Amino acid sequence: MSLILLVDDGMPSKQLRKPSPALTRILAQNVVRLRRAKGLSQEALADVCGLHRTYVGSVERGERSVTLSTLEVFADALRVSVIDLLTKGTK
Repeated sequence: MSLILLVDDGMPSKQLRKPSPALTRILAQNVVRLRRAKGLSQEALADVCGLHRTYVGSVERGERSVTLSTLEVFADALRVSVIDLLTKGTK
């Protein structure tokens, strides 16, 4: 006989772990605005970040969520803080 224990680890389901559409939109708008202000194409930003151009485009369109490490990569490449990327109307 097998005993299976179900444990509530306190973590929300995967569906609840997605960032809000508003936060995704703020990130997208900030990446586009900052990239353009620095005179970079999507391809140039992707190269600096070590990412694929289509991934950068999908982030800019708000179609993809990013990990914290990728958020840091974008911030470093754009020479801003992570907070600047996630805050409406900064820099």
